[in-house]
Amino acid sequence: MPLSQPLNQSQHRSLNWEAQTLLELMERIGAPALDSQEPAMARATRAELAPEPTEDCHEIRFVDAGGVPARLYLPTPTDTLPGLLVFFHGGGWVIGDLDSHDNICRSLTNRSGQAVLSIDYRLAPEDPFPAGLGDCIQATRWAHANAAELGVDPDRLAVGGDSAGANFAAVVAHVAPAPIMFQLLVYPVTDCRMNTESYEQNAEGYFLTKSSMQWFIDHYLAGERGSAEDPRVSPLLVDDDVLAQSPPALVITAGFDPLRDEGVAYANRMAALGVKVSHVEFTGQFHGFFSLPHMLGDARAAHALAAESLRLALASGRP
Repeated sequence: MPLSQPLNQSQHRSLNWEAQTLLELMERIGAPALDSQEPAMARATRAELAPEPTEDCHEIRFVDAGGVPARLYLPTPTDTLPGLLVFFHGGGWVIGDLDSHDNICRSLTNRSGQAVLSIDYRLAPEDPFPAGLGDCIQATRWAHANAAELGVDPDRLAVGGDSAGANFAAVVAHVAPAPIMFQLLVYPVTDCRMNTESYEQNAEGYFLTKSSMQWFIDHYLAGERGSAEDPRVSPLLVDDDVLAQSPPALVITAGFDPLRDEGVAYANRMAALGVKVSHVEFTGQFHGFFSLPHMLGDARAAHALAAESLRLALASGRP
């Protein structure tokens, strides 16, 4: 079915015109589906799509975050030390790297006035669950303990990411290897059982497909040390007493995303347990839009929202 007639649109959603134009362009280009490629080839394909930086930061430098490679982004200097967002890139635990999300990190640090530490965690299937998660926990613990070296305030720490990176951020918030004030979750993977209505509504035609998500999850769990029922893999399934201790959160979802419903469910469950949560759905967008501020007005709006939420959350330091 041509993208001019989007698949399974509900009566309450319509595809944003910029998003539809971009999806039609990708369809004409005819890039191979992720789940038809080997991981190494998929990574090369993703690397070719990484946008060139569109803005500068005050300072960007590489950091060894306790044995985990990372890149630190610092905003314009002030008399007050900035807070720090420990950021985990998306890519289904299989693709993506520091360069693929460089534009996001530059944007967030510039717009929020907070520092960003982007984590280059190990990827599956070469290093399946829980390797990447362990890297994210280690890097967060290290960042808090070495805040002086980074030039940030140890009492103003947040975690965040997009997609699989938001999955890591949610689980890191559960583990709490350091005091965490805020979590930024952009279309998070929270339920790897893949059984929501949005998986059926948006199975094909909107960049991330149901079959691609199965490909990602299969690679992530290739080491047979976890399962879709494990709350370290599906944070929506964590016990109430753990989830109730989560830091305040902003959850961003996209209307034409297979992951939409699990992001909504996660936000709703946190709110029901008394966690301070803001949930914003960009109803006309597809999974991945947050990475495209140079192409999509909604992405620019989402960056502004995320940055302002981060700034406000970290403004006061330790509660």
